[in-house]
This record gives sequence, C-alpha cells and structure tokens, in this order.
Amino acid sequence: MRTPLAEEFGIEYPVFAFTPSKAVAAAVTRAGGMGVLGCVRYNDAAELDEVLTWMDENTDGKPYGVDIVMPNKVPTEGSTTDIAAMIPEEHKAFVSRVLDDLGVPPLGDDAEHNAGVLGWLHSVAEAHVEMSLKHRPVLIANALGSPPKHIVDLAHANGIKVAALAGAKKHAIAHVDNGVDIVIAQGGEAGGHTGEVATLVLVPEIVAALDGRAPVLAAGGIGSGSQVAAAIGMGAEGAWMGSRWLTAAEYGDDGGSKAMQEALVAATSADTVRTRIYSGKPARLLKSKWTEAWAAEGAPSPLPMPLQNILVAEAHQRISASQDPGVVAMPAGQIIGSLEGVVPVAETMAQIVTEYEAAVERLRGTLG
Repeated sequence: MRTPLAEEFGIEYPVFAFTPSKAVAAAVTRAGGMGVLGCVRYNDAAELDEVLTWMDENTDGKPYGVDIVMPNKVPTEGSTTDIAAMIPEEHKAFVSRVLDDLGVPPLGDDAEHNAGVLGWLHSVAEAHVEMSLKHRPVLIANALGSPPKHIVDLAHANGIKVAALAGAKKHAIAHVDNGVDIVIAQGGEAGGHTGEVATLVLVPEIVAALDGRAPVLAAGGIGSGSQVAAAIGMGAEGAWMGSRWLTAAEYGDDGGSKAMQEALVAATSADTVRTRIYSGKPARLLKSKWTEAWAAEGAPSPLPMPLQNILVAEAHQRISASQDPGVVAMPAGQIIGSLEGVVPVAETMAQIVTEYEAAVERLRGTLG
C-alpha cells in the first residue's frame, strides 16, 4: 500500500486517521498510518501543549498531524461569556426542555461545566497553530477551508505540510492557489462538517481538476481496505478516515463515551443526518432522540457558528455523562453501518491492509 505521499511522510500505509482522541491518534501512527489529532475542543493552549507533549512521547518518533478549524467566516470573536450573552433565551429554554423530556440528568455538583468550543475562532485557532509549532507534527489540516495565507507560510517555514478539506472542485483549486500542499476531497457521506457531493463523484473530479498540482486524499464513506483501494484507483494518494476510529478500544479508554460506541455499533448506514445543530454549520451526525428533537415541528433554527456550539455545549456534556445509547450527540459518517464492534486500532489497521491486498488482487484478476 505504497503511494508517493506515504513515501514523502515516511509512513507505512497512506491511512490518515482524524480523531479527537490522542490515544487513537498515537495508536494509528504506531501502527503505520498517520494519526491526526483534532484540536478544536482545546480552548486552553496550555491543555493542548500537554496533549501534544503526550503525543510526542507516545508515537515512537513516527509522524503525526493536527487538525485545526479556521473557518473562512466567523461572525464573532470573544470569550465564552461574551458570546453566550448573544444566545436567545428561547434557544436556551428549548435545550433545557428537550433534555428534561429525554430524561437527561443534570451534571453533578462537582462536575466542571463545559463552556463550549472556542476553537472555531481564528484567535484560538492561531494559538493552536503556535502551540503546535513547539511540538513535532508534520501536518496541519484545516477542516473548514483554506487556512489564512500567513498560517500556510508559517507552517511551511517550519517544515510542516498543510492540508485542507474540500467538498467541491472550486474549493480544491482555491486551496492549492492559496499554497495548501494536500487536498482532502471529502464526500457527503463523511461525518462532521461536510458538503453534499458523494465521494465516488468528488474524488476523481478533484484529481482531474488539480492535474497533479497537489496530492489528493479521499474522505467520506471510507473505512475498509477495499475502499482505500477504490480511492487510490480513482487517483487519490491515500484515505482520510474519521468515523472508522470512533469505535476504537483506545477511544473508549480515553474519555470516549461507551454508550456512544454502543450506539454506533448498533447503527446502520442510514442512521445519520446532516444538520446544523452541532456547530452552526452543516455536519453529519448519528441519528438519535436528540437530533429528532431538533428536527421536530416547533424547534428553533440552529444558531450560526460559534453560537450554536456554545448553546449546546453543556447539553453535550450531560448527554455524554448520561450514557444513554438512545440519546447521543456525535458527528458520524455513513460508514458506521460497517462497524462491527469495539476493536483495538492495531487490529483495525491490520484488517484494512488485508482487505486492501484482497481488493488489489481482485482488480489484478480483471486484467486477464
């Protein structure tokens, strides 16, 4: 499973794993892929410093990446206190009522309340970049468009490659024009923030449009070795996977919700919904009683980023603590229908490699 991009990074397999879990990211890197740690939830740069120090010490000297969210347009800068004051009372009342209706208990008196994610703000994201440069990631990815040009230049000055997700051909071209090194062509099947065009359509379209100007990673609905083979067959140089790692055993041991993992294993590929209720931008989530409540008649419209995430931050914390598989608030892609259980990362990676080899052999057999 060798591609020029894998060779450039010095990784054994062109499997890039986006995950909010440091344990999963490190395990993927140790298993021969590249773990990419999502940083958006770290409002405090000192906390990110601690986590990246852990990554430095637990990846056997192998390469890893970080994913930082820098939207092209962010309506508000400020502290969580300042921004929370902008949230309408009717939205707060709706969230409170839904949690009560779903039987989600309040947090305990000793619980530290989640104030919400500020990583969507450029000021916080830039602090993430600056902190990352004090460690040894080889890749900085941006989940929402091209990073600002000065961030791209700063990364390059420090020998770090820059990747950006694209849900359309025009976005991919704009990324490369802005100096981005790697385009992640993410189809609508993906979990989290995503567009509408399917991966099978989007990947070859972007590969053709870039015409060798930058390597492409395929994302969205990719979780098996045969799907990695298909992506490479379409011209991608590897796969960007997220949802596949949500049921990693390491995630459950690193703060991931066991109820969430149970719900994911039980879900089918039809059990996701694309909605703005998670962050204010369209994102694919696991269907649950929580998403259904927001889709019901009379529910308010989601607020813009970053207000929506601050609105639901404590709700997400309460939902996670309740450990009810029927009430989950989690980004997840359509690949969840293929998740068969809670499995260690090394076993999953070995399975992906075996499936890839079998797929290549099937393709080889068609040549006669």
